[in-house]
Amino acid sequence: MTATAAAMELGAALGSEGAGATSGEPSQRLRCCDASACRNAGGIALRQALLAARAAAGLGEDTLAIRAVGCLRLCGRGPLVAADGPGGHRLWGGVSPPLADQLLAAVLEAGEVDPLAPFRLDLNHPFFRLQKPVVLERCGLVDPESLDDALAQGAYTQLRRCVRQLPPEAVRQEVRRSGLRGRGGAGYPTGLKWDTVALQPPGPRQVVANGDEGDPGAFMDRTVLESDPHRLLEGLAIAAWAVEALHGYVYVRAEYPLAIARLRCALEQVEARGGFGPALCGTAWPLRLELRVGAGAYVCGEETALLQSIEGRRGTPRPRPPYPAQRGLGGAPTLINNVETLAAIPAILREGGDWYAGLGTGSPTCAGTKVFSLSGAVLHTGVVEVPLGTPLRTVVETMGGGVVGGLPVKAVQTGGPSGGCIPARHLDTPLSYEAMAALGSILGSGGMVVLGPETSMPALARFFMGFCVQESCGKCLPCRAGTVQLAALLDRVVEGRAAAADLERLEELAAMVKATSLCGLGQSAPNPLLSTLRHFRSEYEAACAQAPQRTQAQTPPTSPPHHQSESPLDETGGQEPPAARREP
Repeated sequence: MTATAAAMELGAALGSEGAGATSGEPSQRLRCCDASACRNAGGIALRQALLAARAAAGLGEDTLAIRAVGCLRLCGRGPLVAADGPGGHRLWGGVSPPLADQLLAAVLEAGEVDPLAPFRLDLNHPFFRLQKPVVLERCGLVDPESLDDALAQGAYTQLRRCVRQLPPEAVRQEVRRSGLRGRGGAGYPTGLKWDTVALQPPGPRQVVANGDEGDPGAFMDRTVLESDPHRLLEGLAIAAWAVEALHGYVYVRAEYPLAIARLRCALEQVEARGGFGPALCGTAWPLRLELRVGAGAYVCGEETALLQSIEGRRGTPRPRPPYPAQRGLGGAPTLINNVETLAAIPAILREGGDWYAGLGTGSPTCAGTKVFSLSGAVLHTGVVEVPLGTPLRTVVETMGGGVVGGLPVKAVQTGGPSGGCIPARHLDTPLSYEAMAALGSILGSGGMVVLGPETSMPALARFFMGFCVQESCGKCLPCRAGTVQLAALLDRVVEGRAAAADLERLEELAAMVKATSLCGLGQSAPNPLLSTLRHFRSEYEAACAQAPQRTQAQTPPTSPPHHQSESPLDETGGQEPPAARREP
């Protein structure tokens, strides 16, 4: 496969058929990644240097267009710049502003010799070639702050079709046929959730997009929000049409300032066009969407806590039933879907539910694609979208390049604080809900942290337990007190002060916290601990063997948990503790 063909397979973000010049457009175009990772790597300064170099060369927009676009995937090599034109589709990474003149020359001359060959990225590399963009199909192609750009690439086409041609039941039927499951972690069938809301007694309904992404190492939803906000708004609007709601919210955590700014910009642009009326939908439809910014509590990713936060209350979970689909915002039936889930809807409506279902392994429970964020000790840090059922090894080693320095992979942590650690011997496991659960982990929202051989698994478990201690809302006793005690026991293990009996206490207490906590945070908080005990028990036993022997009459020493302990991942790839909030 040629580099151009690989770029077309990757889709719009890295140079599809729509990325080339068309009538009335410049023959050459530079797309500069303007997502958070590339911004942090100097992307804004590089784009300004390219604009200055173009002006110094006496060139105008009609000859060479230089545009800010969303994520170009390979975040660890930023800032990224893609070129479209007679020289084909090309991509460079890590170019500094002083090299802007050479980059301009490479684009315009398109000769056999590339003056920036060391910075050139191979679009035929498996990292790009094996991706199957559905949710991310416009990321890296459209200007995230331009409604006109999004409309030119098909935004709101499916919403217009729904409002003008498809009754709500027909839309829900297509979603059911697709086999789409919630991409926020639980994997609940999306069509069933939509039906539950739609079949409630007549009255007002609400829709909510859950953008409270907070797992360490997760940046999938952030990528969508920063790169293609109109895609989320279209998916949410289609959901509103399907359940006959006329009001909704997009809920995003405050730690995502760029995503918030672009969502606010997108909503203002829609409002300036008359809202979801004739300009976007072809007919009058009084849907109103609002943006709500959360204070950053991890527990607000749980749907009942999220609703409490939207209503201005403290974000704490409440017992269920009633479920939000029955009684949510203001007592009205409320549909809540994850950002990635909603972003898949326009493609499902465009291509059909059967097409989407066929992208996965063929299993009715494993349909479509999933976006993952690769981070940790992996060579190629970034965002990938692959069919569900793809082997974990394909993502980590073939696409991600394995561990930096050619070291062996020790494990892969999936699902964030709610997930578990998959040892290297299980790397051939397919990425599916059932296969991950069988190994004591979850797909979760898509965070994937690769661990090198130097990672201490008890220290990793302590890090995630400390995160849960910090993020517990404190409403229920098992989570509020149980996670603290688990963290204290893990402190003893890591510090070489634990006895063999402490491992039994860990397992017993973890089982209690998992079984009796009120919400998903507490119920899943023991998962990293239990999975590392299951797959790496020898490391715990070795730590206990170092401890001085105690008699049964002696009281085990206690110590407060290290809530802000240094992440063990720092040694193998730079994943920082959640307090640092640094994304790759």
